[in-house]
Amino acid sequence: MGSLQRNVYWILSLIFVFTAFLFFVDLFTADLFPCTSLNKDGNYNTSHQAEENNSHSTAKENDSYRNDVKSECAERGLVAYGQTVFMCGLLIGSLVGGILSDRYGKRVLLIGSCTVQAVTGLMSAFVPHVIFHLIARLIVGITCCGINISSFSLGVEWSVPKYRMWPPALLTFASAIGMMLFAGIASLASDWLQFSLAISVPQIVCLPIYFYIPESPRWLMTNKRFSKLDEYRKRSKEDSESLDLILNTIGCEPQNSIKLRYEDQTNSVLQYFKSGTIILRLCIMSCISLASALTYCGISYNVGSFGVNMYLGQFFSGLAECPLILMPFLLSRFGRRPLSIVSLLLSGTACLLSLLISEFCAIPALVMTLALIGKLCVQVSFCVSLLYSIELFPTVMRQKCVGFVFLWYRIGSILNALMSPGSGLSLATMICYCSGPIIGGLFCLFLPETSNMPLPDTLEDCQKQPVLPFFYKRVSTNLNNEKKSHPELSEQQ
Repeated sequence: MGSLQRNVYWILSLIFVFTAFLFFVDLFTADLFPCTSLNKDGNYNTSHQAEENNSHSTAKENDSYRNDVKSECAERGLVAYGQTVFMCGLLIGSLVGGILSDRYGKRVLLIGSCTVQAVTGLMSAFVPHVIFHLIARLIVGITCCGINISSFSLGVEWSVPKYRMWPPALLTFASAIGMMLFAGIASLASDWLQFSLAISVPQIVCLPIYFYIPESPRWLMTNKRFSKLDEYRKRSKEDSESLDLILNTIGCEPQNSIKLRYEDQTNSVLQYFKSGTIILRLCIMSCISLASALTYCGISYNVGSFGVNMYLGQFFSGLAECPLILMPFLLSRFGRRPLSIVSLLLSGTACLLSLLISEFCAIPALVMTLALIGKLCVQVSFCVSLLYSIELFPTVMRQKCVGFVFLWYRIGSILNALMSPGSGLSLATMICYCSGPIIGGLFCLFLPETSNMPLPDTLEDCQKQPVLPFFYKRVSTNLNNEKKSHPELSEQQ
């Protein structure tokens, strides 16, 4: 591993720890946000001002007043609206993130998103007003999606095929660490200012470090930025060897031939979307992404609905995702498709058991344990799907396809916010969490296995990926029909 690869892995992990802070802010906003109530004069008085005005009242009266103010803020729907607006920001980011990444590069999108996210979080500390808070949540949602889209692709594209499963596992593990740290920060913060500064200042301090992250070598090759690739090669012998392995140039065609290989691909990106192979994979991955979002966000944003302390619930919610660091070993042993199927089916089963126990036994600890197991399994499937999506689509349209898959994840997140807006989990909602992963697991049967295979650069590379034997004849027939219907693709390949 060269120094450039090490920079990619540890910098992206650091970013994900801080991003986890802002991802779950809405869980504790009602408790820490300086809720305001209107006086007859139309002026806003915070709960701290109310305490000063009532300094001569009894402690019991002060507690009662603070609870009334908090209740008024909760009735205003701040938490529910904040979560919904944040999810809308993620949706917008899914629409534009892939396009920006393909046009300007993953590094530019990543650094820009981190900078905007950190500054917006810092401003929220000093402008504690409801409207600005909602606007800030929208902006943070857009940047979070930009970070996710660029980070996972950047991590995978800087890895050789044998170790491509490590970046999704490592970044998800870093996010789990961030969730646990976030629970501690929220429990120790006494007011909104302390809370906001604690989750935004660390990222601002680390912003200069992010500029040391390199650009995707495949994006540089596709966009003919060969001078930058040469610059990376000259850094060290290890970096040069790593680039050769990543770009599959050891013992293969010379550099000039590789340049010609990428020269005309960008002219026919729209033609790729006419391919039945691409459309089928987009539909399946989008379905899995939608089901994963409903289950994961539903459990993550309702940890206080299982009868346990919210701060402990958030801590254990993060702790439940730590075993994801072992996912690469499972992927290397079983492959992408089998692990996706098993994890999705286990997730649906665990959520179903959680639902049955909550209905007939009402044991909060057991209900939450099963729900978190379901959350862990669905997160495993989502991490695999992130890697899967990158490996299923050709380089010239990879970010657009990944962005489209992320789009459905964000739609699922918004639907979840509407289905359970912080008021608990209904029977219909839990049934949805159970059935979605099971259906997604069945759809995985129609996907190819991509373990230890080079990233596809063209439609022909996608067609060479192995599929299930019973599905092979049908796929082969479809591929032949595609070539006959779109001869321009065959000529270009």
